[in-house]
Amino acid sequence: VLEPFAVAELVRWFSYDSMGAQGYLEERSYFCGRIGELAFDPKISVADDALDGSNLPKAFDFEGMPKQRVEMIEDGVIRGVVWDRVTAARAGDGHATTGHAPPDAWRFYGPLPTAFSMPGGEAGSNEELAELVGDGIYVTRLHYLSIVEPRGGVLTGMTRDGTFRIRDGKVAEPLVNLRFTVAMSDVLAEVPGLAREPMLVNLNELYDERFPHAALVPALATRSFHITGTGSGPGL
Repeated sequence: VLEPFAVAELVRWFSYDSMGAQGYLEERSYFCGRIGELAFDPKISVADDALDGSNLPKAFDFEGMPKQRVEMIEDGVIRGVVWDRVTAARAGDGHATTGHAPPDAWRFYGPLPTAFSMPGGEAGSNEELAELVGDGIYVTRLHYLSIVEPRGGVLTGMTRDGTFRIRDGKVAEPLVNLRFTVAMSDVLAEVPGLAREPMLVNLNELYDERFPHAALVPALATRSFHITGTGSGPGL
């Protein structure tokens, strides 16, 4: 089970290469060759929606262009990436900006989503998600994330601030912090359930950024989260 803070971090890091037009044009994106493909569990949809008042709304990007809602994953199907004027001109073929030009400090990454929106599911609580998992781990937050293999959507990092064992569908004893290496295609391939109510995760608070950056995402249960080792400290 991944709480919203953990979900937000995974989606955020996945987006750096895979959900922006620059990574797509440079063929670093997991989305390359997969537009229109059912690549994830049909329960999974991810949009960028800076016009949603429940998120951290903003009307324009750093080129002064109006923001648009962009469906990046819809019912498990990859739909597309976000664009700015530079990448749209580079691509040609009728592409246009979606209002996702970054500030100067982020030009290296090109256009990026900054207002993730993932709808919830049917689970009324995180305890219900633990019941769906049965035997596994419960993760509250993540840190020290990095990208291992962009084209494969492979990320690595550590758990933090509370990692627990799930036994017989119940959250049980605490664990030490764990090292993970996961392919997002695996994490989102089989999702037994999502929490009903998404939670707003203010990513500015985590990274002290100077522009609104947030994720409105639910907790979720996944069948695949590859643990590769343990850390030196407790998970609490």
